[in-house]
Amino acid sequence: MKTYKKYYKIPAEPSEIYLALTTEATLLLWTGEKAVMSRVVGSEFSLWDGSISGINLEFEENKKIVQQWYFGEQVEPSIVTIKLHEDKKGTSVELIHTNIPDYDFEDIAEGWDNSYFGSLYEFYEDSDNDE
Repeated sequence: MKTYKKYYKIPAEPSEIYLALTTEATLLLWTGEKAVMSRVVGSEFSLWDGSISGINLEFEENKKIVQQWYFGEQVEPSIVTIKLHEDKKGTSVELIHTNIPDYDFEDIAEGWDNSYFGSLYEFYEDSDNDE
């Protein structure tokens, strides 16, 4: 099992990033895929039309999201913690993803960088240029 930790800079306010990660309509906008999401602790979620699924463990509005991601029959829970910090150019996002199966680590790390936070960055960078 491995842990992935990284910081990302997104050109949007923490409140915008929080909504983008916790609201079905906004998730659809920046991922282009159907999502199931609720800000209710204990609710199940699904992103990228079911490619990622799990359970929501904790929410701190505009500051923190904690989720358990499912990986088959894994005994140790894989926990994703996303912390949002104000930054002079938007938001500094702190990601910690624990208990990633060794065989999935490279794909998960690439997914965080390109599909997840890469897409979110592009979404806000493009919307910033539209103004």
